[in-house]
Amino acid sequence: MVAKKQQTHDNDSSSHKKRLERLPYMQNRELSWLTFNKRVLDQGEDSNVPLLERLTFVSIFSSNLQEFFMVRVGSLTDLSLIKKEIRDNKTLMTPEEQLNAIYQRCHELYPEQERIFLSIQDQLEEYGIRNLQVKDLSDEQREFLHSYLDDHVVPSLSPQIINARHPFPHFENGKLYILLRLNEELPKDLSEDEEAKAKKKAKNVGAEDVNFGLIPLPRQAKRLILLPGEGTQFILLENALKLIVDEVFSMYSTKRASVICVTRNADIDPNADIDEIDYDYREHMKRILKKRARLTPVRLETDTALSAVTKEFLLPRLNIDADQVFVTNVPLDMSYAWGLPDLVDPEIAAKLTNKPFTPAWPACIDQNRSVMQQVIEHDKLVSYPYQSMDPFINLLREAAADPAVLSIKITLYRLASQSHLAEALLAAAENGKEVTALFELRARFDESNNIEWSQRFEQAGAHVIYGFRDYKVHSKICVITRTTDNGLQRITQLGTGNYNEKTSKLYTDFSFMTTDPNIGKDAAEFFKNMSLENISTNYTTLSVAPLQIKPMILEKIDEQIRRAKAGLPNGLVFKTNSITDKDAIDKIVEASQAGVHTTLFVRGISCIVPGIKGYTENVEVVSIVGRLLEHSRIYGFGVAEDMEIYLSSADLMTRNMDKRVEIAWPILNPALKELVLDYLDVSLSDTAKLRMLESNLEYTPLEYFAEETSDGRIESFDSQAFLIHKAEVDFEDSVVNREEGAIARAARSHINHIIEEPRATSREDVDGNLQSSIDLEVPYPLEVNLTEGEPGVVTSKNAQAIDIETISHDEEPQETAAPVAEQQAVHESDRAAIAEKATRITSRLQHEGAAASTVPTAASAAMAAASAAAARTQAPVAPEEVSLNLGRTPASVASSPETVLASEQSASASTTAQGAGASGQTAPSIPESTVTETPAMAASTEVPETVSQQERTPQQPETSSASDVSAPEAKESDKKATVIPPAEVEILPRDSEPATVEIQLVEQFPKKPNFWKRLKFLFTGHF
Repeated sequence: MVAKKQQTHDNDSSSHKKRLERLPYMQNRELSWLTFNKRVLDQGEDSNVPLLERLTFVSIFSSNLQEFFMVRVGSLTDLSLIKKEIRDNKTLMTPEEQLNAIYQRCHELYPEQERIFLSIQDQLEEYGIRNLQVKDLSDEQREFLHSYLDDHVVPSLSPQIINARHPFPHFENGKLYILLRLNEELPKDLSEDEEAKAKKKAKNVGAEDVNFGLIPLPRQAKRLILLPGEGTQFILLENALKLIVDEVFSMYSTKRASVICVTRNADIDPNADIDEIDYDYREHMKRILKKRARLTPVRLETDTALSAVTKEFLLPRLNIDADQVFVTNVPLDMSYAWGLPDLVDPEIAAKLTNKPFTPAWPACIDQNRSVMQQVIEHDKLVSYPYQSMDPFINLLREAAADPAVLSIKITLYRLASQSHLAEALLAAAENGKEVTALFELRARFDESNNIEWSQRFEQAGAHVIYGFRDYKVHSKICVITRTTDNGLQRITQLGTGNYNEKTSKLYTDFSFMTTDPNIGKDAAEFFKNMSLENISTNYTTLSVAPLQIKPMILEKIDEQIRRAKAGLPNGLVFKTNSITDKDAIDKIVEASQAGVHTTLFVRGISCIVPGIKGYTENVEVVSIVGRLLEHSRIYGFGVAEDMEIYLSSADLMTRNMDKRVEIAWPILNPALKELVLDYLDVSLSDTAKLRMLESNLEYTPLEYFAEETSDGRIESFDSQAFLIHKAEVDFEDSVVNREEGAIARAARSHINHIIEEPRATSREDVDGNLQSSIDLEVPYPLEVNLTEGEPGVVTSKNAQAIDIETISHDEEPQETAAPVAEQQAVHESDRAAIAEKATRITSRLQHEGAAASTVPTAASAAMAAASAAAARTQAPVAPEEVSLNLGRTPASVASSPETVLASEQSASASTTAQGAGASGQTAPSIPESTVTETPAMAASTEVPETVSQQERTPQQPETSSASDVSAPEAKESDKKATVIPPAEVEILPRDSEPATVEIQLVEQFPKKPNFWKRLKFLFTGHF
């Protein structure tokens, strides 16, 4: 038994403590994973999560734990049997120590799960959703259930008796059983004394003389049985069977009926027992899967406490210890939770579940044009599940039918059981294309599915390969080769996640499509190496594990260390599912000690502990567990726009770095890099689901970011919800731009929207003041850049070149209000209301330490200058011609309510051209042909491709003014940072009256030290 295997020396705990003191910045991966799963369970009691969704999180916790025991506990159990001492290379714990710690922690987690589950059940009953036990049934329900079981379940039951005289049955992994104690019925003609003696004998009988009844739950029977009654009342099959156990075992009296479930070790070496001379690997894997089903039990779950007699009989035969037995009132199979919403009244289900969403068609791809042609024109980066996988599937369909396509090669790690992607590849093979599919038959728990698909591919004429014996091929790469007039052309797709349509709607991932010839050449080389089982480093752009990715990451961390020591900007941002690789952790610690700030966005296991003095003081570890599974892998080296971005299929784990074939690739297109940075910024600004790992190994929510509304509610920012909405809006806007034009946009009305844009180009000055440069993206077509000591700009793509004169710091603010008053009459009541709001805003800004009235005063100055420019040209400033200059002014100028009032009026008037932007959407896609090159753009080394990609462009030079009015230079004392100009955005002329827009700096969020700053702006408009 495990307890006997896990005996340790008396001084083991003290020596273990000393080892931890020597490695204080490391924690055990298994315990870190259990902490992650606790965060999953925590979603079950998050009041912001709909009730039925909370039930599914309890289900996810259970299924996660099931797999953890099968794989990790199973592996440690095997290691504990090896005589040679093996220790974890991060904490130096032995397998026995790790198993003890795991079982201890799990015995703490089970009561937590039960508490949360029962609380959810109580709340569901308020909506008429009741999960009943036999004791809860009414007479009508009992009669119905008896009839249902007799008709649909009893015919398929296979009950059996087990005792010392019969072979002990095999308990299937994860299968539910009803186990009950049986006593033989006493003869009816016994005297009272004889009956008493018989009962006493039965009471004192030992385990070897006891009969047990066993009922396996039939697989074909429905698990959830709906019962008559109001609302949604149901009983689970295992509980329903308890109603008829006396009838099933009619020759015995029954007691202590329990539902039990055995979890078995599933960690098996797929390369064991291979005949090197002659073997079919697919048939070998089929045999391996059969062998897995009979491996050693590692856990026993039961819904009631087992009697001493039952334990005495059962546990030795399962070869498990009492510490491996878990008792819980939570259903042992929680999978029913996923289908429950479909059985509930639709109106109630809508209240208790998330609003369904369908991944949006990517805004960067026109639905009405060939996907292949668009990829040939420009690289595409698609973000799952916010955007759909359909464009890539359509690309494969086009390739299958394109006469110019010669071949399609792809790696397949996990496929959906019903896969349109696979069908497109099969169609290509049947159409005579050379299709090569590298199937990884060892993808854990997807082996059977991959075996079936590989057989279908071979039958269709595809070339199927299995990769390497010692390395799983975890890469996600596809290359389409076609002929053109200029020779061969390769279209390459690279992904951070699997080619699985089902998970692409639940997992966050990136899909990159390109015709870059260097990447295409590397992709062709990759598949040649895979066919030859060659681990090669002969790649120019791609980095391929096991030989290249880790060295690349370590070298780039070294580069940031050198920059830190030289006093240059530096930083690291990694997003990964888990971080366990000791070499990488040690290098991150070295970087932290050199002063390199590192943000680790890690969903699951984090073996590095942040905040340890002398080691990881400059390391932050954050995690998001939410509606969607954070799955993408991003490696960023540097800061802001100078950051090098790599996407990858590999986590920062030893298995990915050293034992798998993985791919990492750079994002070289500045516009696509900006998309990845924006994604990181939005995610790292989450205040709803983001948690921070503390040095005490606890994850804490960022509660100090949440806002309290006027009615006392706490309002927080959910990055996943935001990105879902943004993808939908981006797509709708792309359709509007392409099909309906500006008239449809002008029809939208009454917009009141809070913008929270986390994009910061510096992490300096994190003491509560404005950072060196903060970009605020207001819904299209407006973009504002605020920079301390420098002006920001809002420009229009099709604007005539007009420079706006900025107000001098020495001028009185009243001078800026006069031109505004001449252009826009404001009622006294409105004036008073605005003044009151201005006072409140100014006071709040000063309290928060922000630059008071930064935007209003600058807007006032800009509008005054715009009016003057218009007067000099004797023509009104057309909406599409306005360039609004937003800069800082001293607090002495900005502090009065009158100044803010004037600035609000001026901002409203000055930004009439921006009315189309009041829709709460991002900047529209602008055709490349509409870009007008300015002298500054022509002189730059990088010319932006499209505005839709939000690429940054240099400011227009002061000499390009059409009105001969130039902005004065900023004072030397104000030049604290280099201005990073924002992207120019399109402002389309409209036939309707211009809308009015006002922008106010509402509040600054002083983030925790080392976190990127965010400003919140109030954006209002009307049509």
